[in-house]
Amino acid sequence: MAGPLASRVGKAQAGFTLLELLVVIVIIGLLAAYVGPKYFAQLGRSEQTVARSQIQAFGRALNTYRLDVGAFPSTQEGLTALVERPAGATRWNGPYMERAIPLDPWGNAYHYRAPGANGQDFEILSYGKDGVQGGEGESADIGN
Repeated sequence: MAGPLASRVGKAQAGFTLLELLVVIVIIGLLAAYVGPKYFAQLGRSEQTVARSQIQAFGRALNTYRLDVGAFPSTQEGLTALVERPAGATRWNGPYMERAIPLDPWGNAYHYRAPGANGQDFEILSYGKDGVQGGEGESADIGN
């Protein structure tokens, strides 16, 4: 059986058909359509978690600042008072943050107010993904 028929049978089994390749591509596309949205939703939640962690770090640094200086920085002095000595802060023993004040995970500056709303000593806010006060989901405000 070494004739022309044997060589045809060997060639037919040598590769994938176009239909088999299309089926594999469709399966990969369905998996990507299922997994993709779940992955990107998790990414949004992780950015919010990073913002909350940074706000907590600011809070700890602000409490240390208050212990040294005797008061929280004013709204005008802002979070910059944690890395640069404000005018008139004679007992400043900083910097209270290892590096410059970071931006929120979406590249916007944090908003600091002293005193804060609802009787808080201070308030630190990130306006979320859209950078505008208010919002829902990934655009929701995150604060202490």
